[in-house]
Amino acid sequence: MENKKRKFEYFRLPRYIDKPIHYAIMTLAVFGFIMVVSASMGLAIGDNNYLIATGIKLFLFTTVGYIGMVIMARFFTFKRLNSLMEALMVITVILLMACLGFSGSGGAKAWIQIPIAVTEVTFQPSELAKLVCVLCIANYLGDNMKIYRKPWNLIKYPISFVMICAFIILVLQSDLGSAAVLLIMSTVSFLILKNPSLKKIQKGIVIMGIIGALMAFFLLYTPMGENFIRLLPLKDYQINRILSAINPFIDRYNTGYQLINGLVAFASGGFFGLGFGNSIRKYTDFPASNTDFILAIVVEELGFMGFLLIAICYMVIIIRLYKYAFKMKNEKGRIVLVGVATYLFVHFLFNVGGVTGFIPLTGVPLLMISAGGTSTSTTMVAIGLGQAIISQYRQGVIE
Repeated sequence: MENKKRKFEYFRLPRYIDKPIHYAIMTLAVFGFIMVVSASMGLAIGDNNYLIATGIKLFLFTTVGYIGMVIMARFFTFKRLNSLMEALMVITVILLMACLGFSGSGGAKAWIQIPIAVTEVTFQPSELAKLVCVLCIANYLGDNMKIYRKPWNLIKYPISFVMICAFIILVLQSDLGSAAVLLIMSTVSFLILKNPSLKKIQKGIVIMGIIGALMAFFLLYTPMGENFIRLLPLKDYQINRILSAINPFIDRYNTGYQLINGLVAFASGGFFGLGFGNSIRKYTDFPASNTDFILAIVVEELGFMGFLLIAICYMVIIIRLYKYAFKMKNEKGRIVLVGVATYLFVHFLFNVGGVTGFIPLTGVPLLMISAGGTSTSTTMVAIGLGQAIISQYRQGVIE
């Protein structure tokens, strides 16, 4: 009996985790599963096996994610990370390169396709890369106050790894959204560092960020911006996505079709929605209704209240991660907590902004809600990392 109890303990979260974060992520997991099944009904007309396969795959990914979350929460330490960091970096690059050997989707080659029985399971290594980049920065740069005459000697390993991952994802895989999220997460993590050798670099990054934000505003929200967008060194479908965000009715039957349908779904939902399962859009040829544009189906069926539930859960997780990050002195822990919070926040911002037309579509999923199994598993693992650090902080293991 004692051996069975000990084995069972390995599948339980540590005692000192943050419970509001745990309840919020589990609420998102259950709600996301229900909404993916509902949104997939339109795609499953005449093919019930598709709906069953979608539900089973998401359930398995969620289960794997939960197990990963528990394992990370119980066993993650920075000492273990240091011993495994180089192996993690090599494996991540190999997986990113492996995607190039598979057929792409939507112009991007970002998935490893694994045929299983009558269906196919896809794995997106770029989600793993986002998390590993933050861990790499924390491992090599966190709590390192040594003064370097040449800052490159301090940052060469993590920055080289981040740039290699970004290059593969952006240039070779043609996945602009994932590359943008990875770079934003890495940049925010880098700006937390307090090493005096990095002050000038950090100031330069902040200035470049401000200039970039002003340029983005100019391109998207000024009359002259559209002409400049057409001159950007991007692929045609990427330029069309940007132009459709400015005015989806310019090409309503092609590049603007998806956004227009999403906006119609939002307008139809109102405050309380049409009722669970009663979406009309999902039974039309609405693209990505259970993936990138699932929020439109959520609002159409459950109204603004459905969106509010998602937003509150996100807010709880992000705020509490930042709360612990700013309380602790341990720089490695602070970097990981802020990195995980940024991972959630940027995905939320890009997805919600894209489906509502405030920013161009990036193909970034709404974590825990969209049908992407890899993003669901990675998110839960990331939460597990955060819970491990919070647990160690609350026990006094780290300051």
